[in-house]
Amino acid sequence: QVQLVESGGGLVRAGGSLRLSCAASGRTFSNYAMGWFRQAPGKEREFVAGISWSGGSTGYADSVKGRFTISRDNALNTGYLQMNSLKPEDTAVYYCAVALSSWYRGPYDYWGQGTQVTVSS
Repeated sequence: QVQLVESGGGLVRAGGSLRLSCAASGRTFSNYAMGWFRQAPGKEREFVAGISWSGGSTGYADSVKGRFTISRDNALNTGYLQMNSLKPEDTAVYYCAVALSSWYRGPYDYWGQGTQVTVSS
């Protein structure tokens, strides 16, 4: 199993930045692709960004492209989501997840508990 713990969420004003972290433990983190997802109140969970096990391939939802950057440090067993130019519509609980298959196909095998991001206008 892989245990995932997100951190770095909080309250920020529109236009501000946050950096989310996803700390992994258990099985070898570098064996897995990683993704970030989010769920806003009353909405379904949606894909935000994904990264391959090596970091060589990344992808983003259109709504965050150019503002968010996904990365990982396999030596530290940690993934990141740098979020810039935040908008109120980015408000959601953010989850990291890992997949033995590709980030763009899944399925995602393990999930974190989530971290709240709130963007005020």
